[in-house]
Amino acid sequence: MTDGFDLRALLAERGGERYDLHARHLNPQLPRMLHTIGFDKVYERAAGAHFWDAEGNDHLDMLAGFGVMGLGRHHPVVRRALHDVLDADLPDLTRFDCPPLPGLLAERLLAHSPHLDRVFFGNSGTEAVETALKFARYATGRPRIVYCAHAFHGLTTGALSVNGEEGFRAGFDPLLPDTAIALGDLDALERELRRGDVAAFVVEPIQGKGVLESPPGFLAAAQELLRRHGALLIADEVQTGLGRTGDFYAYQHEAGVEPDLVCVAKALSGGYVPVGATLGRDWIFKKVYSSMDRVLVHSASFGSNAQAMAAGLAVLAVMESEGTVAHVRRIGGLLKGRLDELVPRYELLHEVRGRGLMIGIEFGRPTSLGLRGRWTMLQAARKGLFAQMVVVPLLQRHRILTQVSGDHLEVIKLIPPLVIDEADVDRFVTAFTAVMDDAHNGGGLLWDFGKTLVRQAVAQR
Repeated sequence: MTDGFDLRALLAERGGERYDLHARHLNPQLPRMLHTIGFDKVYERAAGAHFWDAEGNDHLDMLAGFGVMGLGRHHPVVRRALHDVLDADLPDLTRFDCPPLPGLLAERLLAHSPHLDRVFFGNSGTEAVETALKFARYATGRPRIVYCAHAFHGLTTGALSVNGEEGFRAGFDPLLPDTAIALGDLDALERELRRGDVAAFVVEPIQGKGVLESPPGFLAAAQELLRRHGALLIADEVQTGLGRTGDFYAYQHEAGVEPDLVCVAKALSGGYVPVGATLGRDWIFKKVYSSMDRVLVHSASFGSNAQAMAAGLAVLAVMESEGTVAHVRRIGGLLKGRLDELVPRYELLHEVRGRGLMIGIEFGRPTSLGLRGRWTMLQAARKGLFAQMVVVPLLQRHRILTQVSGDHLEVIKLIPPLVIDEADVDRFVTAFTAVMDDAHNGGGLLWDFGKTLVRQAVAQR
């Protein structure tokens, strides 16, 4: 305790008000949503890929804080690094010196992208994307960015302009004059490039919304088109980077792809201190920062802070020492293989796709008459309700946290901490199989909950 402030005492005294506090002072729809679907749990501690509720029950995390908890919660190496940097009493953020930690983290990141030369550090994935958009426009002298339908690149205004989901964009117009194409449509990309005003094409190698992979050869072919027309390739690796897909970056799955700008964030934080990074070619940075007069033309108040840099350095050290990328490739292959085996067994299970530990489970229209009627009832009320019907019992009955991959999608996305093991895979597959069995038996609590979701969906129209 210092000067009358005791954090532990404050949490003990008022932690029970958490949902009321959110309802009164933050986003009022969050507690409402959590109460509605039965996700209004009270979690008290966490470690690795697991956390425990107020009753001491162990929960398996297959969400990783939307990909932030790459190394799981409270990795001891990252935690120790943050204690060390706080205890060092560094003169942080003077803004008029060159501290070593940002340079060291940039050096370590660039070692995984040897064709890139420089890094800008911000505070989030959306800020990393904003930086890439600004740098691409300035470096090329062109105004327009091409992006993909269904893409997600962030929610600030610039990143929102290249967001391929109308639900996020609605009501925030006017946005920047950018253009969407279908993922994999090289002809559409070339048509846009011929207009001569495209600065860059920004793409997720695997789209987070729906877990949709770019077609084989698409990134390499797009890169060739962009170079021919003097435009840049921006790889958004905010969710897919740092080992998530079984390569350090997801674009490395395709030989010869060397983006001009790469955006990372999420897992680089170690789950502690927000950090985003935009990696790019030397000539792009030198054009943006072309003189001493332009030294602060793009900056971030908390960018390159010592805590974030220490967390990032610790994360990369752990990934190297623990062989994280190879582990993800192996354990992700095991998880996807086990799930693939279930597809012919369940008519509601349409497809399993993805790479590494970024896996999408898609549900589809069944063939049997009884199930088809129930499916149609849900679809008529709101697309995506069946996936929500699966997510809820996974948490409530099996204590496994998952997420629906996007609004109006019948897809569950699995993005667990990269440290899950064989026992975690077995636990998830066993629980998912039990939920699928229940869904196919024609009745039971699962479909009763589906009726509740239908009533709520209709009431909100």
